[in-house]
Amino acid sequence: MVISKKKQREIRDYVAIVIGAFVMSVGIGVFLVDAKVVPGGVSGLAMTIHYLSDYKLPVGLMMWLLNVPLFIWGVRELGSIFGLRTFVGFTLNSFFIDLLRGNIPGFRFIQIQNSVAIQNMYQHDFILAVLFGAVLLGVGLGIIFKFRGTTAGSDIVAAVMQKRLGWKPGQAIMLIDFLVISCAGLVLHFKGLAVVKPALTLTLYAFILLFISSRLIDVIIEGMDYAKAAIIISPKHQQIAEAIMDNLSRGATALKGRGLYTDTDREIIFTVITRKETTQLTDIVKEIDPTAFVIINNVHEVLGEGFRKRL
Repeated sequence: MVISKKKQREIRDYVAIVIGAFVMSVGIGVFLVDAKVVPGGVSGLAMTIHYLSDYKLPVGLMMWLLNVPLFIWGVRELGSIFGLRTFVGFTLNSFFIDLLRGNIPGFRFIQIQNSVAIQNMYQHDFILAVLFGAVLLGVGLGIIFKFRGTTAGSDIVAAVMQKRLGWKPGQAIMLIDFLVISCAGLVLHFKGLAVVKPALTLTLYAFILLFISSRLIDVIIEGMDYAKAAIIISPKHQQIAEAIMDNLSRGATALKGRGLYTDTDREIIFTVITRKETTQLTDIVKEIDPTAFVIINNVHEVLGEGFRKRL
């Protein structure tokens, strides 16, 4: 049986969402819950309820129960944009968190967070534990987003607020995360749960966690900063373009432009190179035309011949 390319991409996306949900759940369930460093969004709210219930309500289950009404609300307000992939994403994430923490009947023996290595990290390398949690959370979410999935939660609230109130999604998510983290800090303080570190310190860790994970999400989605885009303006554009193609084996595109100061038409060279080729490019341009105007920008993702293959 031959599977179509569209079906292959769909299978690949769901496999990636499963992997992303598992990685994210390790970050939350193994490292962050017992460290009491709360991420924003629904996961942070679920952790806060977990602390309020004196650890009786499992974090994963609370996340799922909070996400279901948000998911239904999102589908009603925004249509199928939050479809099956979203449901799969937040359901698997919730399941994996409770599985790893031993909160699912039949799997109570797992409890990775109680292993000697993790407990030792809490006691002697607390910052490292938080960093691991932040990295795994960001990488997991990045993988899910990269393959067109979501984990519901604040994404849905932000999208609805954009539709209803005209808020930018980034602003809405920042506000939600700030409120959740602040609320969690108050709960930790007044219930006396901040044993290893003061509640204020844990709250500040949470904001750092938020920054690290959001940056990692961007890296996963956009790709590593591994390429450079160069714009070269020179009357010797033809010679420079030929040297780029011959010496660097890179393509170059001539764009039509007009100098506003001199009111003259000219051709502008545009090319994309790897980071290690940047010095070679500048040397080529300097040798041909020392007065050339060169702009080099970072490029996060390049798809096509000579770079990354299209997924």
